[in-house]
Amino acid sequence: MKQRDLKYSCLIAVLYFGMTVNAQTTPRDTVPKEQKIEEVVMIGYGSQKKENVTGSIGIVSAKDLADKPNANPISSIQGKLAGVNITNSGTPGGSPRVDIRGVGSLTGNTVFIVDGMITTDISYLSSQDIESMSVLKDPSSLAIFGAQAANGAIIIKTKTGKGKPVYNFNSYIGFKKVTNVPEMVNSDQYIELYNEKLYNDNGNGAGSLNRNQFPADTKWFDEIFRTSMINSNDFSATGSLGKLNYYGSVGYLQDEGILAAGRGINSGSDFNRFNSKLNLSYKITDNITIGDNFSFSKIRTDVAQNPLLDAYSAPPIFSVMNPNTGDYQFFNGYSIPNPRAKLDLYRSQVRQERLLNNVWGELKFLKDFTFRISYSSDNYSPSQYEYTPTLTYVPVSSQVAPTLVTRNFRNRNYVWDNTINWKKSFGNHNFDIVAGFSRTRTSLSQDYWSAKNVKYDGTNASLNIANGTDLVHVSGIDRDDAVVSGVFQDQQRIESFFGRINYDYKGKYLLNASIRRDASSQINVDRSRTFPAVSAGWVISKEDFMSEQNIFNLLKLRASYGELGNPNVGRKFNANTSIIGGGAYFGTTGYPATTVDQFIDPAIGWETTTGKDVGLEMALFNNKLKIDAAYYDKDSKNVVYGVNQGTVSGAANWNNFVTNAYSFNNKGFELSVNYNTKINENMTIGVYGNFASLKNEITSVYGGSYLAAGASLFGNSIVRLQAGQAVGSYYGYNVTGVFQTDAEAATSGQSGAKAGWFKFQDQDGNGIIDSRDKTFLGSPIPKGTYGFGVNFNIYAIDIAVDFQGVFGNKIYNYNREQRFGSETWDLDMYENRWQGAGTSNTNSMITSNQSIILPNSFYVEDGSYIRIRNIQVGYNLPKAFAKALSITKLRLYVSAQNPWTSFKYNGFSPEITNTDRVQMGIDNNIYPISAIYTVGMNLTF
Repeated sequence: MKQRDLKYSCLIAVLYFGMTVNAQTTPRDTVPKEQKIEEVVMIGYGSQKKENVTGSIGIVSAKDLADKPNANPISSIQGKLAGVNITNSGTPGGSPRVDIRGVGSLTGNTVFIVDGMITTDISYLSSQDIESMSVLKDPSSLAIFGAQAANGAIIIKTKTGKGKPVYNFNSYIGFKKVTNVPEMVNSDQYIELYNEKLYNDNGNGAGSLNRNQFPADTKWFDEIFRTSMINSNDFSATGSLGKLNYYGSVGYLQDEGILAAGRGINSGSDFNRFNSKLNLSYKITDNITIGDNFSFSKIRTDVAQNPLLDAYSAPPIFSVMNPNTGDYQFFNGYSIPNPRAKLDLYRSQVRQERLLNNVWGELKFLKDFTFRISYSSDNYSPSQYEYTPTLTYVPVSSQVAPTLVTRNFRNRNYVWDNTINWKKSFGNHNFDIVAGFSRTRTSLSQDYWSAKNVKYDGTNASLNIANGTDLVHVSGIDRDDAVVSGVFQDQQRIESFFGRINYDYKGKYLLNASIRRDASSQINVDRSRTFPAVSAGWVISKEDFMSEQNIFNLLKLRASYGELGNPNVGRKFNANTSIIGGGAYFGTTGYPATTVDQFIDPAIGWETTTGKDVGLEMALFNNKLKIDAAYYDKDSKNVVYGVNQGTVSGAANWNNFVTNAYSFNNKGFELSVNYNTKINENMTIGVYGNFASLKNEITSVYGGSYLAAGASLFGNSIVRLQAGQAVGSYYGYNVTGVFQTDAEAATSGQSGAKAGWFKFQDQDGNGIIDSRDKTFLGSPIPKGTYGFGVNFNIYAIDIAVDFQGVFGNKIYNYNREQRFGSETWDLDMYENRWQGAGTSNTNSMITSNQSIILPNSFYVEDGSYIRIRNIQVGYNLPKAFAKALSITKLRLYVSAQNPWTSFKYNGFSPEITNTDRVQMGIDNNIYPISAIYTVGMNLTF
C-alpha cells in the first residue's frame, strides 16, 4: 500500500472508530436565556465591552475561521471586514499580505499578538485553536502597542477550557485545482506568428519555421500543473480538573501543491504541518492565578523552482523530452529553459520546528487592583537546502558542476510585559486604568554553506556539504554580504512604558486616552519617541430622550486621534566601500585603494503615522440589524525607502539613496452591515455585507525627487514613486492606438515607428515622442473592496455563501511584456494582433522590436474582480441518532473555496501577491490561486 493511501485509510478509520467513543455528558448552558450576554472585545493589554469601545476594531469569531481549507487563519477572513484588504498567496503554506486601511509603510508587516506574543508570522497556528480575533484599525486602538503596530495589529485569543471535559475532532479532505489557466497558441499558430514576425522585422522569411521540423504540440501548463490533495485533521480536549483549566490540541495539515512533482529529483511544493497547543490556567488562591500558553509546530515545505513564467514563454513546438537522447529537450536558439526540466532538476526543502511559550501570572490585591506579568518566547531555527545537479541536456559549454547550498537560521525572540490594572466605580463614574512596562527583543542570524560536486543518491542524507568540494562558509554578519547575497544577522530591542485610561459616565459618555514611550535599538539618533492617542464616544441610545423609542438598541457616535511610530527601518551605520585598482598614486605608480562608493544616511529616524477616525454604530430591531460606518484619514511621514539623487555623481546608489524620503496619505469610508434573525424554531437566516473605499497618495518626497523602481526590462522600470501618485503606480507611455500605415507612423515624431507599432501619446505636445512623454498609467491599490454573504440554518441543514471582490485597481502584466526574443504568445494576441491596415487598433503587430515592450498602458490591465470565496453546506446528525452513537454532535459538510471568479485580466488570477508593496500589482511569475473542494466533519463527544 502506498504511503498516501495508508494515510487516508487511517483517516477513514479515525472517522469510523471516533464515532463509537463513549460520550461525556453535555455541559449545561449556565446562562439564563433572558440574561443579556455582553459582547467583549480584545484590546491592547485587556478587554472591553463592545458597547464601550471608542476605537475602530473589527471582530472575527471562531465560526468565521472554522472549516476553511487554509493553512494560514488570516486567509479565512478575506472579505469579512471593511478596510482590511487581504491578498492571498497561492503557494502552499504561504502567508497572505494584510493591508489595514491602505499602505502605511513600505517596510514591515502587520503584527499579530497571539496570547501576548508579538509576531509577524502565524503559519504555525491552526484555525481550530483560535477563539477570536480583534483587528485594530485606527491609530487610537493601535497606539497602546506603539512602535510595534505601525502597519496594523491583530490580537488573537486562543481557546481556553472550563467545566466538564469536551472533545472535538475536525477533519476534511479535498483537492485543489488551478482555474482560469490562460489560453496559449498551439504549435501551428506559433509557427504562423513566428514566421509573420520574421517578415515584420526583416521584410523576408529567412529562417522561417516548418511544421515538419517540429512535430510536437506541447501544452506546457498541463505539463507543470496537477490536481493535488489537501487534508487536515485536528483533535482537541477542553475542560477543568479542580482548579486547573485546560485546552489541548494536536493537528496535522498536508497540502500537496499544484506543481506536478514525482519526476527527476524534485519533490514539488508540498506543505506539511504538525501543530500542538496546550493552554493551562491554575487558580492558586482567589487572588492568584498562573498560566501557560504553549505552542509547538513542525513544518516541512518543499520548494520547487516556480516554472510558471517559463511555461508561459516556452514555445509549444518543443517536446518535454528529446526523442533521440531520452533527456530533457533543450530549446536550441531560445533563451528559455525547459519548464518541466526546471521543475524536475532542482531540489529544495525547508524544515522548521517552532516553539512558542507564554508564561503568565495574575495577582489581585486591594480589591480593585490586578497585577499581571507575562513572558513570551518564540524560538525557531529553519534550515534549508538547495540542490541543483549538472544539467546534462544543455550544451557542454554551459554545463556546471552540481551545487548544494544550505542555510541555517536561528531566531530567538521574547516579549516581557508587566501591567497593573485598576478598575473602580464611583457612582455613575467608571474607571479602568492600566499602566505597564514592556521589553521586546528579536534576534536572528544565519550560517551559509555551499559546495560543488555533491552527489545525490535519492536520500536527503546524501546532501551533505562535507561530501562536496570548493566549500564556502559565511556566518551571520550585521549587513547583507557583498559576495553571498542574503547572509545576515541582526538584533532589535524595544523598551516601552505605557498607560491607558478608559472612563465612562453611566455608559453614555466614553473617553479613552493612552500614551506609550518606546525606545528602539534600530534608530541611531532620537531613539525614544512618545505616542499619544485619545478617543471619545457618545451612546445616544442611553439618553433619556431615547427611552421611549423601540428601534435602536444601540446608537453610538465615536471619534479618535492617535499617533504611531515604526522603527523597523534599515540601519546604515557603516558606509559601503569598494577597492579601486589604481586609486592611490605615489609618483606615477598606482596602488590599490579603498573608497566609499555609496551615500549613507546614518541619521535615519522614525517613521510616524497619525490618524483620525469618526464612526457611527447602530443596532436596531432587537439587535437583529447592526450597522457600523466610519471615515478615516491617516498620514504616514518620514517613510524610509530609496530616492533618486540624480544631481549627485560618483556614488553607486545615486538612483537609490535610502533615507526618510516619503510621506503618504490614506483616507476612505467604511461600511459594515449585519442582519441576523430567527424565523422560527427551525429556521434562522443571516446576511452580511461590507464596503471600504480608499484613496492613497504620496504627499511628499525628499528633495522633490522620485524613485524609478520595481521590475524593469532593458533598463526601463515599471514603477515610479512620486508625489501626487499612489504607491506602486505604473509609469510609461500611454497607448492611444496602433499605427495603421507607415505614412501615419512617419509623421508621429515616434522614432523608427512603422505600421503595426503602438502609437504613444505626445504628452508635452512638442511633436516628439521621448521619455518626457511618459506618464502615470494606474495604481495597484483598489479604490474599493467589498464582501458579502448569506447563511441559512434550516432544521439540520446549514448553508453559507461568501463573496469577495475589489475594484479600481490595475495590474501590470509583466508575464506578457517580458519578451527577449521568440517567446510564445497567448491566444488573445493571436486573435487580435495587427496584420494590416484596419485589422486592429488595440494589439500591436508581431515583432521583436523593443519599442513594443517599453513600459506602456497596453500591459496595464483591469484588476477588478468578484469571487465566490466560499460555499459550504453542512448537515447535523439528529440528536437522537447522535445520542445512540454516544456522541454529542456530528456535522458533515462539503465546501468549495474560490470555485468561481469573474474578471477581465489576461492571467491566472487578478489576486497578485507580492510582499514588496512597491511591486504589489506586478504579475511576474506569481504562483496562482487554486479552487479547493473539500468534504469534512465536526465531531464532538
